[in-house]
Amino acid sequence: MSFFNSRVLSLALAVIAIGGQWAGAQGCVAAHSNQRSFDELITGGGAEASPGGTHNWIHNLTVDIGYRVFNSNKYFQGSKEIARSSAVENHQNIFDVAFQYQLSHRWSIIGDIPVFNGSRNQIYPPTGIFRVSGIGDITVGMESWLFRPPTEHGGNIAVNAQIKLPTGKDNATGAALLKGQTVNATADPSLQPGDGEWAFSVGSQAYQALWHTATAYAQGNYLASPADTNGVNSFRTQQGQGVISSTDQYLYRAGIVQMVPKVKALRGLAFSAGIRGEGVPVHDLIGASNGFRRPGFILSFDPGLMFNYKRDTLSVNGPWAIYRDRPPSVPEIQYNISNGDAFFSDYTVIASLSHHF
Repeated sequence: MSFFNSRVLSLALAVIAIGGQWAGAQGCVAAHSNQRSFDELITGGGAEASPGGTHNWIHNLTVDIGYRVFNSNKYFQGSKEIARSSAVENHQNIFDVAFQYQLSHRWSIIGDIPVFNGSRNQIYPPTGIFRVSGIGDITVGMESWLFRPPTEHGGNIAVNAQIKLPTGKDNATGAALLKGQTVNATADPSLQPGDGEWAFSVGSQAYQALWHTATAYAQGNYLASPADTNGVNSFRTQQGQGVISSTDQYLYRAGIVQMVPKVKALRGLAFSAGIRGEGVPVHDLIGASNGFRRPGFILSFDPGLMFNYKRDTLSVNGPWAIYRDRPPSVPEIQYNISNGDAFFSDYTVIASLSHHF
């Protein structure tokens, strides 16, 4: 790899590291940050690329339909798993409709509409089975490649910035038992489609050809929420945790994609292997971090496959957890409360289908 190519990949990884250094992360449910489609890894790279040669995608629309499912039922305090005879079961289905409209070779308008469907069997007060569905917080923004694609050196870096709109419901409730009485209690923050606050995100994705059939990739996104809390009752009795915190979130991925060589029928097939980290930090990047939140972090081995046929790309990933941690939140530190808990999943299934119109 040339010095220039090395600098391209190093810069991309540095951007990803900035997003991850604020640490914290995934309690009971994975961060809602979207894993954006990365068709360049299999279509040859660049806004003009296609498997059969070059095609001008300028002023065309790409729509990506994504789906993520997992079941959080492993109990952690800090990085230690605690065996329990009964555990909270938090099941999540997260659908996602993302779009990208190419304005030029480098610039695009991007957006994301998440839809959540989840259930939680809560064993501590208020006790009950909560079910919540709804549209989440919509994001919209711009993305730009640093170099005009397709590049001669086989690599590129894209950066993006988006605004998060408070379109998702943040105070969904359910019938539950509290001190022997049936109450209409607020559902756990992990089930809420939105947080009721404006926020912004910055992200990056990059790729670099390593050899004829392999490409290194990196992606990262950091969602910053300047608000402290959203004013919604958490039904928590611990000091400082009576209202729900408006949290930052982050997601990063890095790895290698290997095309299937010398098989004409499978020339659009590739396998990937990498790492994936995501979560919610203890302290937000901007503003205070009070209220009830479950900070936490999960690091996963991230295998996957991609298949491209003409204008469609199918991606499937199966991140498998290798490290999980639930550190104390700000109120737990401030009031010397014992470290709270979080329920994590062992694995997640993520699938997406993108189409160039």
